[in-house]
Amino acid sequence: MTSSTIEIPGEVKSDPAALMASLQLMPSPVPNAEIKYTKIFINNEWHNSVSGKVFPTYNPATGEQICEVQEAEKADIDKAVQAARLAFSLGSVWRRMDASERGRLLSKLADLVERDSVYLATIESLNSGKPFLPTLFVDLQGTIKTLRYFAGYADKIHGTSIPMDGDYLTFTRFEPIGVCGQIIPWNFPLMMTAWKLGPAIACGNTVVLKPAEQTPLTCLYIAALVKEAGFPPGVINILPGFGPTAGAAIASHMGIDKVAFTGSTEVGKLIQEAAGRSNLKRVTLELGGKSPNIIFADADLDLAVEQAHQGVFFNAGQCCTAGSRIFVEESIYDEFVQRSVERAKRRIVGSPFDPTTEQGPQVSREQQNRVLGFIQSGISEGAKMECGGKALGLKGFFIEPTVFSNVRDDMRIAREEIFGPVQLIMKFKTIDEVIERANNTDYGLVAAVFTNNINKAMTITTAIQAGTVWINCFNALSTQCPFGGYKMSGNGRELGECGLREYSEVKTITMKMVAKNS
Repeated sequence: MTSSTIEIPGEVKSDPAALMASLQLMPSPVPNAEIKYTKIFINNEWHNSVSGKVFPTYNPATGEQICEVQEAEKADIDKAVQAARLAFSLGSVWRRMDASERGRLLSKLADLVERDSVYLATIESLNSGKPFLPTLFVDLQGTIKTLRYFAGYADKIHGTSIPMDGDYLTFTRFEPIGVCGQIIPWNFPLMMTAWKLGPAIACGNTVVLKPAEQTPLTCLYIAALVKEAGFPPGVINILPGFGPTAGAAIASHMGIDKVAFTGSTEVGKLIQEAAGRSNLKRVTLELGGKSPNIIFADADLDLAVEQAHQGVFFNAGQCCTAGSRIFVEESIYDEFVQRSVERAKRRIVGSPFDPTTEQGPQVSREQQNRVLGFIQSGISEGAKMECGGKALGLKGFFIEPTVFSNVRDDMRIAREEIFGPVQLIMKFKTIDEVIERANNTDYGLVAAVFTNNINKAMTITTAIQAGTVWINCFNALSTQCPFGGYKMSGNGRELGECGLREYSEVKTITMKMVAKNS
C-alpha cells in the first residue's frame, strides 16, 4: 500500500475530457449509504451502553451529524474484558482451535471486507473526509492485504530447539499474551483496525478494541463481519467511546494483559504510565512524528517535488509519517520552493466523493482550528507563507494546501507535529549539517532522502534516527515491512514478522533426560 502513488486499475488519461471519461469507469460510492451498526459489540452481540449515553458522529465535509453512536465507558469495558477473558480461558473453543483455523477465520474476514469494500470505502469517506477513490484503492487494499498476510502466518509461529548443556531437552514455545486492549486513531480507521487485529488474532489472543470517537462507523461494520466470519463469541469486542473514559479504562484495566495504541505522543505517555501503575501490561505505541525529507541537488527534481508534495499533503496532512520537515540543498532551494508552490496551488481540494478530489477536509473543527493555529504561529515567527493558509468554504473543515519557506529549526511549526496540509521547506549546505538538524527532534518515526549518489543515500540512512528510511520514494509502506519509531515516536513494531512478536510470550521448556545424544 503506497500512498505516494495511488495505483488505479486501467489507464487514466491526462487531458480533461479523457480523464473524465476514464473516471466514469471507476467504482462509484454507494448512494445514500445506510449506517447499519451504531451499538457496542461484545461477545458477538450488539449492546446499548450501560450508562445509556450516546454521542454524535459527523461528516467533516459538511459539518453535519451523520448519526448517534452508543458511548462505551468503564462499565462497558469491564463487560468486554470479562467476555474476552472467558474466550481466552483454558479449554475454550478459541484456545483449543487449530492455528490453521485461526488463519482461516482471518482469511474469511479479509474476504468479507473485500466483498463489501465499496460500501466500507463510502462510509470511511463519509465519516473521515478521506477521498473515496484513494480510500478504496489504498486503505481498503491495505486492510485486506494485512488481514491475509497475518492469516497466512497463524500456523507458522513456532519456537526452536536449544542445545542446552547437560542431559536436558530444551525448546521454546510462542504463546499468546492473553487479552489485548487496542486503541486506534481516526486518520486510517480501517487499516489501523487490521494492523491491530491481524497479529493479535494470528497469535491466538483475544481483543477489546476502541475506535476513535471521531470515526467509529467502519470499525463497527467490521464487528458485524467478525461475527459473519465465524469467530467465537468474546474473541473480538469493539467498543466506541472517548479516550479519557473508555481508553483510560483499557489502559489501566487489571484484566487486560497488553495494550497497543496508535495516536499522539502525549496520549501515548499517559497509556504507558497507566499500564505501569496497573498490572505492568505489555505496551506497544505507534506515536507522532516530525519526519525529515532530505533533497540533494543531484536528485531527480521532478520526482523529489512530487514525492515531497504527496509525502506532506496525502490524507490532508493527517499522517504520522508526514515528511513535514523538508531540507533542500542550497543550490536548488529556490527552484524547489517555486515548483512546490506551483504543485500545491494545483492540488484539488473538495468533496470526498468527487473523483477528481485530491484532498478532503480535516477530520473535525477542532483539528481544523489546531492546524490554522500552527499556520498563524509560522507567520508570527517570521516564516514566509508562499501560498494557502486559510480555511476553505462555508461548510466543512477544509484548509488550503499551505507552503512555508525560510523556516528556522527553532520555530514551533518546525518542532511540533502539525497533522495538516502544511509544507515546510528549509535550506542546508552540507551533509553533516543536515544529518545533525534532521536528528535534532524528539521524534524518530520515518525519514527520506532523494539523491542519485548511493554513498550519500547510505550515509543518510545509517545516520538518521528513524524506524523507516526511504530512498527516492516516500510513504512506501507494506504489510510485510516492520513499522515503528525511535525516541518519542513509540515502542515496538507493527506489521511484518516483527509485529507478531509484540503479541506473543516466549516460554522456555526444559525436560531432564536420562541420557543425551547429539
